[in-house]
Amino acid sequence: MKDNLIEVFERYKSERFIQDDSKLLDLFDQLDPVSCDEIYSRWSGGSFQTGHWVGNALRDMKWYGKWFRSKLDAAPLICFDEDGNLFSNQVVGGEGILWMAEFRGKVSATLICDIQPMFDHFRKVDDDTLMGIMDEKKILTEIELVPNDRYFFFYLQRVAKFPAKFVNRNETNLWSASVQVPQKA
Repeated sequence: MKDNLIEVFERYKSERFIQDDSKLLDLFDQLDPVSCDEIYSRWSGGSFQTGHWVGNALRDMKWYGKWFRSKLDAAPLICFDEDGNLFSNQVVGGEGILWMAEFRGKVSATLICDIQPMFDHFRKVDDDTLMGIMDEKKILTEIELVPNDRYFFFYLQRVAKFPAKFVNRNETNLWSASVQVPQKA
């Protein structure tokens, strides 16, 4: 059965377009949960081609993958910069944490983003491959709120090291709006 699930996963991964999300949901539901401790690593990522807007957004930001350093230190958007270096893109307001959470009937590792109402739920394809579903309310972009009533489906492959130099950047002031104290008139 496990070999069959891996075969189905690989077939969906290579499809040019997946019209019906229900077959991805069915595959996800059959996969085993994974613990937070099992996924501390660097990961390269990709998306299943469903036409979801997040796939295009990730491509535009040159998304490479994710980096789970510890339960309280998770970088969901490892991206390439203009110089070919990798960095943690904090465009959605920070990074995140890992937590065990129930989703679709199973308790499994889940990435909870710092600011945006986004959750990445993970299931194990094999020891070095994860399938993920991003579940979110509305995503606040610099331009508008982007509503969505569909899940975003993606996958992660464990890597021993990044293919480029990782540089630290701190581009986001997460607290600027919330700590401003009104001035007395």
